[in-house]
Amino acid sequence: MKILLLNGSPRPNGNTAAALDEMEAVFAAEGLETERVQVGNRVIRGCIACGKCAELGRCVFDDLVNELAPNLEACDGLVVGSPVYYASANATLVALLTRLFYSTPFDKTMKVGASVVCARRGGCSATFDQLNKFFTITNMPIASSQYWNSIHGRAPGDADRDEEGKQTMRTLARNMTFLMRSIALGKEKYGLPQLEPRWVPTSSGK
Repeated sequence: MKILLLNGSPRPNGNTAAALDEMEAVFAAEGLETERVQVGNRVIRGCIACGKCAELGRCVFDDLVNELAPNLEACDGLVVGSPVYYASANATLVALLTRLFYSTPFDKTMKVGASVVCARRGGCSATFDQLNKFFTITNMPIASSQYWNSIHGRAPGDADRDEEGKQTMRTLARNMTFLMRSIALGKEKYGLPQLEPRWVPTSSGK
């Protein structure tokens, strides 16, 4: 099994990375493969609603979004980490996720998602909710922990002293591992849930 981790912080070795480190250590102990991609310090533009992805099967802007598409398709779980800026996720990360989720035509049903947020003090819950929206619109179960998936710190190294936050990350990784394995067993025995044809609104609104 493979987990894709996206670090939405512009600091590759900052407090968001410290949270992901805790998770990766658990995944490694469980024998799972991980891949971490640094997103927050990249130049990634937002979606322009051109609709070309429906025609091309990929985003019209050929950048990290298209590079990550096959990685997302191949993974069993996705962890998205972000610092909190004005009670929301890093805009660079949001731009990437918006285009990545919208432009990729493959089914994401039952890939397990988890979001991790880091703040000095406030805004974690709002950011946590924002990131989870990408999972809940694509049939992706969300892994939870013993507390909301947040860790606290401002200066580099602060998160290393947040013992409760680090424990929350380790518990999250163990729960995510269990959930991915359970889903894999369920898929073997029962297959994926049946998907109805997607409802499409008409121009008349009826």
